[in-house]
Amino acid sequence: MKFIDEATIEIRAGDGGNGSASFRREKFLPKGGPDGGDGGRGGSVYGVADINLNTLVDYRYKRSFRAERGENGRGADCYGKGGEDVELRFPPGTLVFDADTDELLCDLAVPGERVLLARGGQGGLGNLHFKSSVNRAPKFATPGEEGEQRRLRLELKVLADVGLLGMPNAGKSTFIRAVSAARPKVADYPFTTLYPNLGVVREGTDRSFVIADIPGLIEGAAEGAGLGHQFLRHLARTGLLLHIVDAAPMDGGADPVAEVRALEKELKKYDPTLAAKPRWLVLNKLDLLPEEDREAACAALLKRLKWKGTHFAISAIAGEGCAALTAQIMRHIEAQREAARAAAVEAQRDGEAWDPTRDAEDERT
Repeated sequence: MKFIDEATIEIRAGDGGNGSASFRREKFLPKGGPDGGDGGRGGSVYGVADINLNTLVDYRYKRSFRAERGENGRGADCYGKGGEDVELRFPPGTLVFDADTDELLCDLAVPGERVLLARGGQGGLGNLHFKSSVNRAPKFATPGEEGEQRRLRLELKVLADVGLLGMPNAGKSTFIRAVSAARPKVADYPFTTLYPNLGVVREGTDRSFVIADIPGLIEGAAEGAGLGHQFLRHLARTGLLLHIVDAAPMDGGADPVAEVRALEKELKKYDPTLAAKPRWLVLNKLDLLPEEDREAACAALLKRLKWKGTHFAISAIAGEGCAALTAQIMRHIEAQREAARAAAVEAQRDGEAWDPTRDAEDERT
């Protein structure tokens, strides 16, 4: 598949260089003192969130990464050169786990974020550090430390504001093509989407949001039916879910209400937190219904579902209703962003209110 969202790699930081046990030897100085330099520090391994990447395909074939070893110390007080660090670049949204303990090491959610994954070993000490009044000619030095070694499991959760849910062939890919510049595959058979697609929806010149389209779910996905749950993780960071429903199925035996219930059940099986996210119902493919019957058909479907939440009726292929839907989504996302900013400001104020250093300064004043 083109989209790689999981990988396992091995990393090893560089070992530190060994210290030198050397003595000063110059003309007219037959008994020069110790002058062995320290070994250089081993290179470390860092992880960096790179906004120019969107998959983990770089780690599908090359799975071993090693930083450079530090140079050994030399005589004449010459210290060894430190090893070069290694930077591993991941797409934003990558979770890095220790593959042996399953511990979450970092969440690279912010573009440009840089974290230490494996620390290089310290260089050994040369014998010049061990001279003293009782040991004027130390003949030993210390070896460099070994660099850290780890086996990492990488898991990508794409960063998107809105996620699309729906059964196969519900029209999710057609919708994302209608509202953004993304061009996922569209065909008249199920499971045309085999990997997640991202699209940027622009509202005006300076307002936009990111929408994620994942492969369709079917009943029994928790047991591995269809493509299973392997892509649902990409909806974990979204703030809004759009549940796309085929309001005019070509198959006479298909029941949109049963499909909605089945997908809700699969969401709860996978992650109750994901199932609790705001979810809007989008009735698609209205172009397949006679214009005079559309309102009645949508009302009957909502009544059977007992749907009390937000809902829209659109035709993605014809573009009908898409502009009103994206405008409402933009307003919802802006409200979420404003609430998040207000919460951050409030949390900062609370932290400042309980700062013991500041309270002590106030008392002295």
